[in-house]
Amino acid sequence: MPLAVLPQIAAADIVVIGEIHDNPEHHLQQALLSEPAAAIVFEMLTPEQAKRVSPELAQDEAALEAALGWNASGWPDFSMYYPIFRAGAEAVIFGAAVPRETARNAMADGITVAFGAGAADYDLTETLAPDEYDSRIDLQRKAHCGALPEDVLPAMVDIQRLRDARLAQVAMQAFDQTGGPVIVITGNGHARADWGVPRQLHGIRPDLRVFTILQGEDGEPPEGEADLILTQAAAVERPDPCLAFTK
Repeated sequence: MPLAVLPQIAAADIVVIGEIHDNPEHHLQQALLSEPAAAIVFEMLTPEQAKRVSPELAQDEAALEAALGWNASGWPDFSMYYPIFRAGAEAVIFGAAVPRETARNAMADGITVAFGAGAADYDLTETLAPDEYDSRIDLQRKAHCGALPEDVLPAMVDIQRLRDARLAQVAMQAFDQTGGPVIVITGNGHARADWGVPRQLHGIRPDLRVFTILQGEDGEPPEGEADLILTQAAAVERPDPCLAFTK
C-alpha cells in the first residue's frame, strides 16, 4: 500500500519526512507523499529561491534547476530531488534554508539573535537538558569525525537547533497560508521527533496533527524517534566522509 494512503499520513496536517541527502530512493519516497500536498517546505531552498518555482516551471527539470541554481548550491544533484517538485507541481513551495552568513553570525552573536522575533516560542532561549545536550555534542563529534576542536561543538549544536526552529517556523507559515497538508523535506537529523522539527511544531501548536518519517538504508534505522521508520532503501556507495577532514 502506498504510504500516502496510510490513514495516519492522510489525516496529518504536517508530514515531516527525513532523508539521507544523497539517497535517490529516499527522494522517490518523498515524491510519493508530495502529490496531494498543498505546500512543500524544503530545507534546501531559501525563501527567494522558493518564490521562483511555478507549476509551469516544475514541468521542466533543466529549466527549474537553472532557475534555482541548485547544482551550484552544494546539495546533491538536482535529478535526485526533481521528482518531488514534479509530484508537487501544484503545491506552494517554501524555503527554510539558513544561509551560511546567518549561521556564521549565529556562532558570534547567538542563535536567538540570528533567529530574530519568536526565538523564545521555538525554545531557542532554553537550555537543553543535560542528557540531550551530551547526546547532541557526541553526534556532532561523530559527524565531523572527531576533527573539530571540542570548543566548537556547542556552536554546531546551536546551529542545528537554529535550523530546526527555522524549518518549524516556515512549516507553520505554510500551514497557515494553505491550510495543509504540508510536507517538510529535510534531513533525518531535523526530522527526528525527539529533537527536531516535530518537537518544535508540537510546542507551538499542540493541536496540529504532525506525522514524522525517518529513512534509513539496508535495514538500518537512523538515529532518533519517529512515527514511522523506513529502512528498505539500498545504501548508496559513498566515499569515507572522514577523508575530507584529513586533507
